[in-house]
This record gives sequence, C-alpha cells and structure tokens, in this order.
Amino acid sequence: MPDPAPRGPVRVLLCDDHAVVRAGLLALLGSAVGVEVVGEAGGGEEAVAMAAKLAPDVVLMDLQLGGGMDGVEAIRRIASPDVRVLVLTTYDTDADITRAIGAGATGYLLKAERPEELFAAIHAAAAGRTALSAPVAGRVMDRMRGAAGPSLTEREQDILGQLGRGLGNRDIARALFISEATVKTHLGRIYAKLGVETRAGAVAVAKELRLLP
Repeated sequence: MPDPAPRGPVRVLLCDDHAVVRAGLLALLGSAVGVEVVGEAGGGEEAVAMAAKLAPDVVLMDLQLGGGMDGVEAIRRIASPDVRVLVLTTYDTDADITRAIGAGATGYLLKAERPEELFAAIHAAAAGRTALSAPVAGRVMDRMRGAAGPSLTEREQDILGQLGRGLGNRDIARALFISEATVKTHLGRIYAKLGVETRAGAVAVAKELRLLP
C-alpha cells in the first residue's frame, strides 16, 4: 500500500489578552516544526469568531481573559472534534482544571513548560490526545486516588457509554429503548455528578476517570 499523504502543519490560533505574551508565543512557535500560527485573539469573543472563520486545528487558550468572555466559556463554544482547545495558563487550581476540562479542553499546560513540551502538546492535541503538564496530571491523579469517582447508576453508565460513541439523544433513546425525555433527565444527573455542563465536557471527564467502556 502507498504511504499516506503527509499531514500539513498544525494550524494554531493564539488567544491571550496580553499582547507581549502573544508576541512571545508567536516567535516561539515560529521555530516549531510542523506548526503554523494562523491568527491571534486578545479575548474570548474574538477567539470564538476567529475560530469559526479560520478553522484552526488547535486553539491555544489562556483562561483568565480581561473583560467579556472568559477562557472557559470560549472553550465551551469552540471545542469540537475538528477544533481542539489546549489551555496555556499560569493557574493550576483544581477548580480551574476541572472547569476547563469540563468545558471541553483537550489539554491543560502551564506557561512554565519548556518549549519542547508545548510543541509536543500541540501535536498531541491536534491528534485528539490529552496533553497535561506534569503538575496538572499529578493533581488529576491525586483526585482520582482520593475518591472512587462519581457513583453512576447502571442506566447512567449505559447513557454515558452511548454519549462516548457520539450519539445524540434520539439515537441514545432508540439504542436503549427509552424515551428522549428520560435520556435528558439522566444526562442532567450525569453532568451534575461529573461537574460539567456539556456533552463534550462529560466525555472528556469520563475519559480522564476511565468511565467509558
């Protein structure tokens, strides 16, 4: 079989409300192999609009954005199977990590990371793989060790599994022989137990906690 066609560079959109930080990242990523910066945004609203217009592979997103939409809400609006969001921030609290991953972020890096780690994380995110800074990964593991994880009923586990397959409410209802209203009720309980607000967030957290089959 012929070798697959080589993939083009990972197209990256930067979002940080500090122009100096964006300039530094732009210069840094200019030296990265297989990475192309296609745009810069100074706020959440601008990032959402530019992501829709430019269709980048990865959005490098700060969490604390001055005024207007914060990073978590921007993640919630941008993150999709086609556009991955990689958090790059100075904040590593449990609350920040949980909110970002719950909103759909593929990875979470700290700005103290070495350039090589950032480059590797960008490529990992573009491929749909989770990328976490070592301190962040440690916090996630500590949380997992400290608790057995959310207690889901058998039906909630079934619905979460279907969610992980990418099925919508109607298809989940058909697959499990229940009504769409019942699916919605269970989804609300699943979101509450996982501490998320979206389908993408539920799948992301479920993957982290190894709750998917």
